[in-house]
Amino acid sequence: MRTFTGEQWLMRIFIGENDHYGHRPLYEVLIELFRKEGCAGATVLRGIAGFGTHRAYHTDRLLELSHDLPLIIEVVDSHEKLTGLLTALDGYMGGGTITMEQVTVYRYGSS
Repeated sequence: MRTFTGEQWLMRIFIGENDHYGHRPLYEVLIELFRKEGCAGATVLRGIAGFGTHRAYHTDRLLELSHDLPLIIEVVDSHEKLTGLLTALDGYMGGGTITMEQVTVYRYGSS
């Protein structure tokens, strides 16, 4: 296991639950990419409500149940590793948003 503490970078990718690459959900394709590329870690979070560039409101409320809830994929690694993946990400994503910010990793490891 690699040592991974101190100043690192967090990439957030905002997509919709219905976003696909080919016949596969986009979040699965991206998680597979991050594993293959050896990223330190990645998590997919499912939102309960949100809107994007088209301003359409998506929610998990029963009366307004959306079939395209927001997803956020968070990936933590070095700046070099994450910026090196941006071109590949552009090839997979038709829309969505990507942000990056510097973070401090205090603990990284298994129990």
